[in-house]
Amino acid sequence: MKMVIVTGMSGAGKSTALNVLEDEGYYCVDNMPISLIPKFAELADAKEDGYTNIALGVDIRSGHALVELDSVLDEMTEKKYNYSILYLESSDEVLIKRFKETRRSHPLAKDGRVDKAICQEREQMRFLKERADVIVDTSQLLTRELRAELQKIIFGKHKFNNLFVTVLSFGFKYGIPADADLVFDVRFLPNPYYIDELKYLTGNDKPIQDFVMGSEEAKEFLTRIDGLIKFLLPNYVKEGKTSLVIAIGCTGGKHRSVTLANAIADIIKKTEYGCKVEHRDIEKDARRK
Repeated sequence: MKMVIVTGMSGAGKSTALNVLEDEGYYCVDNMPISLIPKFAELADAKEDGYTNIALGVDIRSGHALVELDSVLDEMTEKKYNYSILYLESSDEVLIKRFKETRRSHPLAKDGRVDKAICQEREQMRFLKERADVIVDTSQLLTRELRAELQKIIFGKHKFNNLFVTVLSFGFKYGIPADADLVFDVRFLPNPYYIDELKYLTGNDKPIQDFVMGSEEAKEFLTRIDGLIKFLLPNYVKEGKTSLVIAIGCTGGKHRSVTLANAIADIIKKTEYGCKVEHRDIEKDARRK
């Protein structure tokens, strides 16, 4: 019997996680009463119900009974049940935005404010986060991207180290991204903007990529970034970081930064870390017809 306990912050994507598991043949039960979990685990372990893969959704909706889960998990560990805890996390800002967009109320909000409810929930869920086998920060993930990452994690398609990297290209004239953890300035590279036949292309086009990567400086920069990434990412994981935004900037965020962001994302995608690339300013200053 293999059991996955899906838990985490309200609005962080637990329903999506349960749907992914169900699609892969798991028998899923959401919001099961805490008092029933030991008996359910016992029956599942004895294979009396015919289910070999099970997923349980447990969260703040359990109310005051949630504190009982700590001793339930201790009991399951003593009985050597094969279970793991998947904890879904997200930033306060993103959670507030999601609740506003869906117009759903937070389980602890009642007539109060969502931000206070989220703070209260974090405190009550702390013990589960500390016991989690895998923590996924969904702040920067679209639903389809979350599904893809969960499939990789749960079904062993690659090793996962609780870190998801977003490589973000941007233009300095539009401001440095507020959520950037690392910022690299590639304005030292030759600028294709001043070449008429390249001006209105972007770093997603091969002529621009060939131009930018044709310089020795770009090649050396990418080599040095490769080494830096291999050094930094494991150390971020060691310190408990779950999401990282690497921002690559040029003047307008259209040519050099896009080319290098794509190249850096390709490097990270070959590692055990989750990664996606975004181009914040690529459509700005588009050629007018």
